[in-house]
Amino acid sequence: MPPLEGFWWQEGVAGVDYSRKDDFNWISVIRLPDFVTKEEFDWAVKEATNKKKADFSKVEFFTYDEGLCVQCMHIGPYDDEPATVEKMHEFMENQGCELDISDERMHHEIYLSDARKVAPEKLKTVIRHPIKKR
Repeated sequence: MPPLEGFWWQEGVAGVDYSRKDDFNWISVIRLPDFVTKEEFDWAVKEATNKKKADFSKVEFFTYDEGLCVQCMHIGPYDDEPATVEKMHEFMENQGCELDISDERMHHEIYLSDARKVAPEKLKTVIRHPIKKR
């Protein structure tokens, strides 16, 4: 099973403003194998709905072309992510790039640890930010 991932954004904010955490919007995703089609996905959702007698109406087939990014493994609590992001941005700028977070390109996290089972100081999260060449 692939890890849980999250895409995060804030309305009216250029980039990410960690001081306004309450303003974050997000979606959670789980990567599907490339061979899974929308038709197969829709069939699976219908089957799950019928078998589990549950509402899966919010589940959707989501494709995302990430493009050029900078990423880093963050180890520790989620609240400590801004320090890691700052280092990522320093690296990005040293490579002649600039941040490219927009309505179409979002802050992306890949959760390699289960926050319900791992101590906060041991959490492993891949943080990925979209960038572009200057």
